[in-house]
Amino acid sequence: MADEDLKKIARDIQRRIQRALETRLAVAPERYGVPLSGSLRGYSKLRVGDYRVVFRLSGDDVFVLAIVHRRDAYERAERRA
Repeated sequence: MADEDLKKIARDIQRRIQRALETRLAVAPERYGVPLSGSLRGYSKLRVGDYRVVFRLSGDDVFVLAIVHRRDAYERAERRA
């Protein structure tokens, strides 16, 4: 699903998000992610400009739930969780 989200975003922003995923989430997701609360408890977010990457940590693995504009991020992530 996150791949589909990324395809809908402008190419320059896609590159910015990819860079953030490679340099932040791949290296230290617990350091860069901000824990979410409520129905998305257990997930974290990474802010990349006006976009949010909603993800969950499981051991050493990072599972990306959604990559969407901030106005829709939590509503869409809730539907997928």
